[in-house]
Amino acid sequence: MFKILDRYIIKKYLSTFFLSIVLIISVSVVFDLAEKLDDFYSNDAPFKEIVFNYYMNFIPFFANLFTPLFAFISVIFFTSKIAYNTEIIAMLSTGMSFKRLLVPYFTSAIFIGLISFVLGGYIIPSSNQVRLDFQDKYIKKFKSEMSLNIQLELEPGVIAYIERYEKSQNRGYHFSLEKFDGKQLRSRLTSQYIIMDSLNHWHITDYRLREFNGMYEKLSSGERLDTIIKMNPVDFFITAEEAPQMTITELRQYLKRQKERGVAGSQAFENEYYMRFSMPFAALILTLIGVSLSSRKVRGGTGLHLGVGIALSAIYILFSTISSTFAVNGSLPSIVAVWLPNIVFTTIGVWLYLKAPK
Repeated sequence: MFKILDRYIIKKYLSTFFLSIVLIISVSVVFDLAEKLDDFYSNDAPFKEIVFNYYMNFIPFFANLFTPLFAFISVIFFTSKIAYNTEIIAMLSTGMSFKRLLVPYFTSAIFIGLISFVLGGYIIPSSNQVRLDFQDKYIKKFKSEMSLNIQLELEPGVIAYIERYEKSQNRGYHFSLEKFDGKQLRSRLTSQYIIMDSLNHWHITDYRLREFNGMYEKLSSGERLDTIIKMNPVDFFITAEEAPQMTITELRQYLKRQKERGVAGSQAFENEYYMRFSMPFAALILTLIGVSLSSRKVRGGTGLHLGVGIALSAIYILFSTISSTFAVNGSLPSIVAVWLPNIVFTTIGVWLYLKAPK
């Protein structure tokens, strides 16, 4: 059962956390509006869509994205304030251990982390789709109507290649389908272009089929061939911007499918997938750092603690950005790059906890 002191700290933590979100997101919306006002005007974006399609989805996305940092700043702010008022000393003088003092802090952090995990993993992705569709239409177009040099492993030993696929025409040009038995090529089908009739059902036009059997080769050709090929043009046009639109389940299935097909370039999706788990956990780590750092009464009070807290926040963001860049470039595995800032800051948190007043 929570005691009065626990409820007091939880109330302080959560109220400061939600207040900081409101203040910082309000400032972010003002700056974002000032930056994109010319785009809205030049592209004739309707006011209703700006409010409901963009900003109503912009706010939860960025609030959830920076939840660990909001939690960190909140802890720094109210803990340093009660420490400056000698409340921490009074708590510890009653015989309460510093470890026991952390219980309401971690309870609040776990609550915030769970909300962040559910929102970021299953609820916000659908709102991201609306927001990104708006951005593509009125701010900066990132969706393409054409995909080049598509290569897929449809199943073990079956490789498909399309030089160019046009979404508007639903047509692919210079198509080839190769089947291997181990490292030995068994057949190669080529055609000038292909058209999808329905899911996995394709019309292959002006084709040539070469079948190999040891030293012998069988050659056949024709104007049209109807066949089943397990590939979906939707996969040709998925970009990194679409990773935030997928739930955790969809990201897991997508990565599994891409791995089975031998498709490269899915680092952004791997980063997004592992980020869904690391960000809620970061709230716990930064809470530990915040309490350990700001629980000591020092000259300068809240201002000094806030300054150190903001500096650590900036370092955390910079560290996360750099490690994510290494993952996208292939220098580090995605899981290592995403979790590395948490590992480093956990070490810092443990060190500060050992140095905190007991």
